Amino acid sequence: MANEKSSLLGGSKKDDGHGATRPRRRSRMGSFSRFGDDVERAGVRPSGDSISDIPQVLENWHRRSMSAQVESAGELFPRHRKIATASPRAAPLGGGGGGDGGLGHHQRARSFMQMADGSISALTPLEMGRQELYEELPFLAVPGLQKKEHSLSVAFSSYAAALDTLEADEYLASTTGKGLNPEEKEQRLSHVSLLLLDELEVDAITVTTPLIFAVLIASLLMFNAGYNISVMNAPEPFVFPGHNTGAWSVAVAAFCVGGPAGAVLAGKWADERGRRAALVTTTWLFIVGGLIQSMAPSLLVVTIARVVIGVASGASTVLVPIYLGELAPPNLRGVIGTMTQFALVVGILFADLVGFLLANATGWRWMFFMISAIAIFQLLLTPFLLESPRWLLMKNQNSSKARFIIKKLRGFRYDEEVETEVEHFVRSLGASKTQTLDADTEGDSSQDKEKKSAVVEMLTDKKVRLLVVSTLVMQVANQFSGINAVFYYSGLFFDGVIEDPLVGTTLMGAINVLATYVALLLMDRCGRRTLIMWSAAGMFLSCIVVVLALLGYFSSPMVALGGVAAYVSFFEIGLGPIPWLIVAEMFDQRYVTAAMSISSILNWTCNFFVGLLFPYMNELLGPYSFGPFAVVLLLVFIYAWVWLPETAGTTPAELQAELVKKNAGITYHNMDIEGMATAMPPTQDEWAEALAALESEEASGNVIK
Repeated sequence: MANEKSSLLGGSKKDDGHGATRPRRRSRMGSFSRFGDDVERAGVRPSGDSISDIPQVLENWHRRSMSAQVESAGELFPRHRKIATASPRAAPLGGGGGGDGGLGHHQRARSFMQMADGSISALTPLEMGRQELYEELPFLAVPGLQKKEHSLSVAFSSYAAALDTLEADEYLASTTGKGLNPEEKEQRLSHVSLLLLDELEVDAITVTTPLIFAVLIASLLMFNAGYNISVMNAPEPFVFPGHNTGAWSVAVAAFCVGGPAGAVLAGKWADERGRRAALVTTTWLFIVGGLIQSMAPSLLVVTIARVVIGVASGASTVLVPIYLGELAPPNLRGVIGTMTQFALVVGILFADLVGFLLANATGWRWMFFMISAIAIFQLLLTPFLLESPRWLLMKNQNSSKARFIIKKLRGFRYDEEVETEVEHFVRSLGASKTQTLDADTEGDSSQDKEKKSAVVEMLTDKKVRLLVVSTLVMQVANQFSGINAVFYYSGLFFDGVIEDPLVGTTLMGAINVLATYVALLLMDRCGRRTLIMWSAAGMFLSCIVVVLALLGYFSSPMVALGGVAAYVSFFEIGLGPIPWLIVAEMFDQRYVTAAMSISSILNWTCNFFVGLLFPYMNELLGPYSFGPFAVVLLLVFIYAWVWLPETAGTTPAELQAELVKKNAGITYHNMDIEGMATAMPPTQDEWAEALAALESEEASGNVIK
């Protein structure tokens, strides 16, 4: 153990994987001198007692407005590229001046962690925080995840600040006989926690061109899926006139027959061939399905094409969140998930707008051909589509291709930065060994003998039974609330209510987009359970208004239109996005993919029954056609009120307590956050080394002119 520690801490060179050694590159936050003479110090451990020794500072700190803290951080401690230009001898808070006094020992030693088994991990506080985010956040790009991302960042920042302050206090007490007073402790805690928080959240505003291209290309799949949700609505009177209700409802619902199959097949494609290859396969399915549908000689062929397109759409809903979640840094997954959700609802609106031009006797085939046109455009962009580095590392942890992609995605300059990011990926894989897109696949045959299927294990685990039931109930509610009856058949519904049903359909699509934006704002401010209850209650009352309007209790037909608009709006603030979000929030990484797979299959199945049965409900019940949906919504409200667990109620303080418990066996050394951020610019000595090497090559005559 001693040899391992000295080899890690004492030298300044390391093997780069190609048989050569060279100086260790610096972190992107700043430069660090080698480990100093104090590496044999005992360090500090995150025990509850040690953290509580700091007098109530964090508790008071957490009560302040986060927005005010972040604003203050932006004013006092600029972003990391400016911080890096500070003097390497900046006096730390609570300390006594320059490099030889006060907390100067931190300026001579890099932070590291000693695990319970004695192994050493040399990570900066920023790298430690990023590792926690990688381990705790699911590799899913879903809307609404921003709050959890931010809470985790706040929790680790205050946790690391407590360790920093505790070690500084112990060091001063041992060297000067006098530790930090309470005022100095609070000042240092506030300063370094905000400093680290600012650094952790840099990823949320830093994107690279390859990542932007990946998001745009993958989002086209969601856009196409949204387009196909509403594409059958406007041209219904012109597609093979004379068809009966049963034949048309089967053609519409066939889309949902392919959906579950696509969700299952997507996992197998992605795990066996890679995420990128699975996305390309899905794109080809859209092209083939769109061509068949646009050239169909009969409604039966349209129905077959809808099945193919349904497979592509079902695969898209599974692949896109996983693919983008594996490409994006943790603090960007929620934002990117928001963009894909917008792509879906904008696709629905686009189908309504295209209907004004092409929903006629001569243009409906061109309207169906748009499915292929969108996919062909996406196919032309696939050369810019990168493979998921996480998938490559799952197959081979030494993958050079994965490292090349990580360097492009993150914009890294140095090999050490890439290797640190690879370590984050690999450690997160170790924390979720059962997580693959194909939830029924558990590795090799020897592992199968020892492990259950992730799905079976999840369903039989009593600890998560309420979570599983809640997930299934929310997915059923998502579809049996009747929302897709509006998007599939709004033309049928508005016929006779307003003069041009397509105007009403398009208005619903526009409101859907606006309501999605409002929902994203609310999800950062309100609990998931609260939004579900508001959503169910609002939709229930909207159903009552619609029924009363259709019965003639209101003189203006616009009341029915307003009722449907309110119905769609309330759906988007709760029952629309949250059933998918709570899957990512309720389950740890061991079960999240299995839960997502079951949720997708159940959602598509319920979607099929809504698409198939609503025309018959409309004929049979007339103005009471929204009555069954109202009953479902009432039951959902009761379930949410009584049983649904709240998934967004974990505060930074609670998360910090979990961090203390999780890392109780780890000893931290040299946790100097300020010293980390105020070091020399990472480029200064790198340029010096490069120029020296160039001069040496020129002197030896080895430079190619």
